[in-house]
Amino acid sequence: MTMRVRGVRGAISVPANTREEILAATRELLSEILRVNEIDEFDDLASIIFTTTPDLNAVFPAEAARELGMSQVPLICASEIAVPGRLSRCVRVLIHWNTTRSQKDVVHVYLREAKTLRPDIHSAQ
Repeated sequence: MTMRVRGVRGAISVPANTREEILAATRELLSEILRVNEIDEFDDLASIIFTTTPDLNAVFPAEAARELGMSQVPLICASEIAVPGRLSRCVRVLIHWNTTRSQKDVVHVYLREAKTLRPDIHSAQ
C-alpha cells in the first residue's frame, strides 16, 4: 500500500490557564489520539500543529508532546482567532501522520467541552 500524509484532528477544553492544566489536558488529548489510531511509532508523525484560544498562554502545549517522547517530531504552537461566543480555554491539534490508512479510517478526537466543536464526529465515536 502507498503511504500518504493524513491529518488527524482533535481538541480538548482546559479548566484553567495554568501550566499544569494545559499540559495535563494536552497529554490526555495526544494519548487518546495515539491510542484510538494505534499510532505507536513517532517516526510516522510528520509534524504537529497546536493552537490555543487566546485565554490559554501559561505554557506551550507542544511541551506535553515532548514529555510523551516526541523529541524528533517537528512541533509548532499558534493562537486561535478570538471568535466571540465560541468555546474558550481550548487546545486544538492537527497531526500530520504518514500512514497507509485512508482518511476515512482516521479517528479524530474531541474531549470534554470540545465535543461541542464537532458533534458530527463525536456522535460517531
